[in-house]
Amino acid sequence: QVQLAESGGGLVQAGGSLRLSCLASGRTISTYNVGWFRQAPGKEREFVARISWSGGVTHYANSVQGRFTISRDNAKNTVYLQMNSLKPEDTAVYYCAANNRLFTTVQAMSARTNYDYWGQGTQVTVSS
Repeated sequence: QVQLAESGGGLVQAGGSLRLSCLASGRTISTYNVGWFRQAPGKEREFVARISWSGGVTHYANSVQGRFTISRDNAKNTVYLQMNSLKPEDTAVYYCAANNRLFTTVQAMSARTNYDYWGQGTQVTVSS
């Protein structure tokens, strides 16, 4: 129904920047939210940021607030994650995810289990 493909990961030094892209295809008209999650080695997959597809309302995890920016280009069916001031602890596989549910709470939009479609992930490595 919805397919997601991440790109833009790579190796960057601490303090540097990367921009991740998530291209959505399929039944994107039914997509209400697109989120970014990340999973570091030995850790649970955690919420990073989300954006509502139509309104562009954003929310961020405290750990990335002020450093990361999520945005979308509806015409291109693409969501971006601009990552600035990267830290070694940002090293993880980054996944984009989407769903067709309306979120009304921070808890709901931050929960991994509330997203129905996932990309394959892109590796981000921040060296020190």
